[in-house]
Order: sequence, then structure tokens, then C-alpha cells
Amino acid sequence: MKISGRMGDIVEVKDGYARNFLIPRKIALPATPGNIKMVETEKKQKAFKLEREKLNAQKLAEKLNGLEIVIPMRAGENERLFGSVTAQMIADEISKMGIEVDRKKILLDEPIKMLGSYEVPIKLHPDVSVKIKVNVVQLEEQKQE
Repeated sequence: MKISGRMGDIVEVKDGYARNFLIPRKIALPATPGNIKMVETEKKQKAFKLEREKLNAQKLAEKLNGLEIVIPMRAGENERLFGSVTAQMIADEISKMGIEVDRKKILLDEPIKMLGSYEVPIKLHPDVSVKIKVNVVQLEEQKQE
């Protein structure tokens, strides 16, 4: 009996293994002409969806390319921040410009804890990434009179 294993693969397995394990757990289907056609259709739909996601990511990357954001933070001695700049703060600052980016796509190895200028990579899609410039500056505190 031939069973389609990994998405689209057709593999030969023992009848008992297919009948008692793979098919009941919906891990595999018998390799009938109808099932093969159904799997091919699903693969085409998945490929189309992935291509559409990649195009959307490329459009977003064009908007983000060369983007420079400024995040004012309170800092103490030696330009060390009180707190830190996180991916969520960067995402919020980008959204103020009308561009929505999921904070999980912003690749910060660790939160920014010093004043300065940083190149922050954003991975929008497995094949599409872009770097933005994040300037962390001293917060201008209002003087009380």
C-alpha cells in the first residue's frame, strides 16, 4: 500500500502500519488519485499564500528602509538609561508613523540600556529583513518654576 507521508511525498509502508497507525491518526492518506490531486491543490494554495505574504513583507520593507526613529528616555550617569528600550517601545514608535510592525519581528538581542544610535534588524518574512536606525536620546525634562 502506498501512503502519502510528508506533505506531498508518496512513500511505501507496510499495510498494517498504514491501517493501524498512520491513517487513524490522520498522519497519512492512501495514495488514491483523488487524494494525490487534493494534496497537490493544497500545496499550490500554500505556495500562493506564502508568495503573497512575501510580497506584503517586501512592500513593508520598502516603507521601513532608511527609517530613523527617536526614543527619548531618562538617563543617569554615564548615559545609562533608567529602564531600557524594548522591542515593544520600538514597535509603538513605528506605529505612530502609521506603519504597523509586530514586536516579535523586531530582533533585539537584549533591551537597549544606553543612550546612543543603534541599527535594529526587523525580520518581516524568512526571506525579507530590513534595518532601521533607533536613536535613544536624553529626555528633556520640563523645568518647574
